[in-house]
Amino acid sequence: MFLYQKLILTSSASVVFEGADIKNGTEDLPYAMKPIDYYTETKILQEKAVLDANDPEKNFLTTAIRPHGIFGPRDPQLVPILIDAAKKGKMKFMIGNGENLVDFTFVENVVHGHILAAEHLSQDVALGGKAFHITNDEPIPFWTFLSRILTGLNYEAPKYHIPYWVAYYLAFLLSLLVLVVSPLIQIQPTFTPMRVALAGTFHYYSCEKAKKLIGYRPLVTMDDAVERTVQSFHHLRKNK
Repeated sequence: MFLYQKLILTSSASVVFEGADIKNGTEDLPYAMKPIDYYTETKILQEKAVLDANDPEKNFLTTAIRPHGIFGPRDPQLVPILIDAAKKGKMKFMIGNGENLVDFTFVENVVHGHILAAEHLSQDVALGGKAFHITNDEPIPFWTFLSRILTGLNYEAPKYHIPYWVAYYLAFLLSLLVLVVSPLIQIQPTFTPMRVALAGTFHYYSCEKAKKLIGYRPLVTMDDAVERTVQSFHHLRKNK
C-alpha cells in the first residue's frame, strides 16, 4: 500500500456561523462572510489553506474535522469560566426562551473523528480536501447544557429569561459605547452581540457526511460526557 503524508486539521463548525440560526447544517454551507470573532476568522483562513494543500500527486492528503463546543475533563475553558461566572452572580439569566438547540462535543469523540479520518484517508484519497462535522450528534438546548454543568457542581441554574432581541440590542448599544470611548479607555466587553447570538440561536450540525464516508459514530453519549466532565471538576464544587 502506498503511504501518503496526512494532515488532519482541528477546525470548527463555527466557520459557517454568522449569528443566525443553523439547524442541522451541512458541510456545503459557505464560509462565514462575517465571522463571529477573530478566532473564527483565523479558523476559516486555516481550513482553506489546509484543504487547498491537499495534493495526492505530491503525496500529501489533508482533511478538516469540524467539532463544535468541545468539552471534557480538565478542560481549562468551558467549565472553569462558567463556574467563575456563577460565583460572580452572572449566571442568573438566560437569553431567549431557552429552547435553542446547540451542539457540544465530548473531547474523546473529537479524537475518534480524527483517527477515523486518518484511517480512511489511507483507503480513499478522494476524501482528501474535504471537511467533516464531528459532534456528539445529540443537539441539546444551550441553557440546559450549562444548567447541567452548574447543578452538577451545586450551583443554581439560570432561571430568569431575557428576550433575545432585548439582549442583542443592549449588547449592540454597549459595543457602540465601547467604540466611542475606546480612544480614551481600553475596554474588552464580554457582553457582545455575537456572544448573545451564540447563547440565543440554534446552531447544530449534521454528522451524516462523516457517518457515511468515514464511519463516524460518537463513542461517548452526552449523558456520560456531562457526568464524566462534572466529576473531573469536583474541586470546583460549591459546598452547600
